[in-house]
Amino acid sequence: MFKTNVPPDPKEVAAIEARRNREKERQSRVFNVRTRVMGVDVEALNSQVEERKLRETTERSKEAAYGTTQVQYDVVAQMLEKEEAERNRRLSKKIQEFREQKQQLKKKCEFDPWDPFRLWMKYPAPLRDNDPYCGAASLQYFPGENLDRARCPRMQQEQFRYNLERQLQEQQQARANETCIDMLSDQLRLAMDIRATQMVKLEESCRMAMMSATANANKAQAAEMAEQQRRERQRQQEANLMEIQSLVSSNLLSENPQVAQNPVAPHRVLPYYWTGMTPEQRAAIRRVQEAQRREKEAQRQAEQALDSEWESQAVNLAQAAMELEEQEKELCAEFRRGLGSFNQQLAEEQKAQQNYLNAIIYINKPTAQYYLQYNTSSR
Repeated sequence: MFKTNVPPDPKEVAAIEARRNREKERQSRVFNVRTRVMGVDVEALNSQVEERKLRETTERSKEAAYGTTQVQYDVVAQMLEKEEAERNRRLSKKIQEFREQKQQLKKKCEFDPWDPFRLWMKYPAPLRDNDPYCGAASLQYFPGENLDRARCPRMQQEQFRYNLERQLQEQQQARANETCIDMLSDQLRLAMDIRATQMVKLEESCRMAMMSATANANKAQAAEMAEQQRRERQRQQEANLMEIQSLVSSNLLSENPQVAQNPVAPHRVLPYYWTGMTPEQRAAIRRVQEAQRREKEAQRQAEQALDSEWESQAVNLAQAAMELEEQEKELCAEFRRGLGSFNQQLAEEQKAQQNYLNAIIYINKPTAQYYLQYNTSSR
């Protein structure tokens, strides 16, 4: 009634097959313990290796292209250098040709440094220094030539005579100057000696006058010092006598008790006048000391009674503490006994509960087939 042999849809078949392939790939990746535990992605590593190889290939191709370009640049540079050298050679050749054609010796009008006497050869050789052809800067001198040979001896004799006379005059003047200098030095030395003698005499007279004046001054000063010492001794003696008299008649040595009383505060005394206490004052002080002693003794007895009372209380407290400690020990022992019995009962109950679980509850143990149903799918 219905057609059952309907051909499947190719798209649906392809989609199903693709899903199956993906599932198989997923299972192979999931069930692979090494990949799942260590996390190594082989495909990612392979892709990285391919990328590195591609990058290295690209770099090698770039380096090769760069090398080719460098070679081309080197060739071009060599060609340019050759062209520059050829250009310089042609320029040098043209310059040399111009010099050979346009700068010949016969066409020069200026002074020739290679032949400096060429212009002088046009004129005859000079016969004397006053040659009309030679200017002021063109005089010449030749070794062995002397145009005034006849006048030279006479001129030399005159020059010698002049020099001799001049030397004689200089010697005479030097002797006269030396004589004058000696005379002046003698006069100066004599004047200095006279002046030194006068200074010695003046110094001696001054020294004698100073010595006499010093002696007189020392005598006067000694007399004055002796008078001052005598007056000082006299004044010191008078002062000592007055002090002795004042001390003898003073209240300090007379031991007047009224003098030691302070005028501002009658209950106080003046330390620099006070010579000691009176018998009445000493008796009053002794009475006060005796009263203080009795008071101190009574206070000491009261303290002893208080200390004994505190000691008795401490003993009573110690006994009470010992009794409380004994009671506490008994209570702790009783508590431990009760706790032990309770723990034993609790252990028996737990053991009975465990036996019940093992005998009645946990009787259906899982088999190996139970564990094989896991990890059969990637989902």
